[in-house]
Amino acid sequence: MHFMKHIMLFIINHLMQLKRKWLSLPLLLIFPIMIVALTAVIFITFFSPADKEPIKIGLVDLDQSNETQLAAQLLEESAQFGSSITIHSMSEKDAATAIHEDEISSYIIFPENFTSHLYQGESVDFSIVGNPIQPTESYLIHELMETVARHIRASQANILTINYYARDFGMDDEARNDFVFGQFQEFLFYTIGRDRVLNEREISNYATSSPVTYFAIGGWFIIISVWIFLIYHFLTKENPSRLNDRMRLYGVTELQQLLAKIVVTLGVSFLFTCLSFYLLKNIVETEVLLQDYIRIAVITALYSSLFVCCLAIFEVIISSYKLRMLVHSVFTVIALLISGAMIPVIYYPLAIQAALPYMFSYEALQWIQEILLNDRLYADYIPLLLMNASGFFILISVSLWKGRVKR
Repeated sequence: MHFMKHIMLFIINHLMQLKRKWLSLPLLLIFPIMIVALTAVIFITFFSPADKEPIKIGLVDLDQSNETQLAAQLLEESAQFGSSITIHSMSEKDAATAIHEDEISSYIIFPENFTSHLYQGESVDFSIVGNPIQPTESYLIHELMETVARHIRASQANILTINYYARDFGMDDEARNDFVFGQFQEFLFYTIGRDRVLNEREISNYATSSPVTYFAIGGWFIIISVWIFLIYHFLTKENPSRLNDRMRLYGVTELQQLLAKIVVTLGVSFLFTCLSFYLLKNIVETEVLLQDYIRIAVITALYSSLFVCCLAIFEVIISSYKLRMLVHSVFTVIALLISGAMIPVIYYPLAIQAALPYMFSYEALQWIQEILLNDRLYADYIPLLLMNASGFFILISVSLWKGRVKR
């Protein structure tokens, strides 16, 4: 009974403290929004995908046979390379000039006697001249044409077999050449037309596909974290040691003071959070249902309670106010970096990404993003509930241990 009575007494005291300093609350509300908004504009500009021109490739045919002309025409007109690559036939002189003037990324050469080597069983290779100014694009084209070359080499064995048996059957040269050429056409169509030479895979990266929505959610997450941090320190007051000793004589513990401050911090920050989320849903391009409001509210409450619990644990452990302020600031920045609100987690090393599901800030922001961006109809609260239980258990244990040490 006395335990709850003391907590209520400190809650009322903190509310009166807020009432006396109500003129400072608007600044507390607006300042984080202004800072985060300016930062978000910079990040959105950085991660917004720029409209790039397709990679241009030159195609030089030195063989000038029916087979290479057909292959050149198919490569030039084929849509199998996607909209990111275009191929243009040109002379070797024009291709060299275009490379020098940085107009193309590289050019491919069908060498002389390409067709005769193909039919005689000799190795067939493409010559690829890259652009030293565009090494990445040149490497991509090299790998792409290696894929095409492997298909042609695989088809070469079948063409040689057909040509060998056609000669054994006594077909005249003209008919046999026409027959082999027809088989070459079929294999060429199979190579370029059956499947996409350049597979296009859509990767869900909302930081680049929907940067405004992604960073709006991240900015909102940062704002509520900063509000919790500021309100908590707004309510923190360094009492003289004599006053602390006198309160202990009346049975007032540090845990009771911390729990009262946690309750007021969560109440005020949650009110701010609800108001700010109303603005957020007008930015996010998705329909927010009543169930979504409930899920996001639960996730935000669990995140906020664990965040302020961690601040309280550091307050119990660290006696110096300046050092505690520094640790709280560093902890807040690390929690926000881990969450992915500042920098998308897809850009982190794989080792760090593997450990992120065990971090409460990442877990909270991930489910908020899943609900708003992917229209999830559920949320997993168990990890955050277990983390909250562990956090408050540590807070109670450390507070009781410190209280006994002081006695």
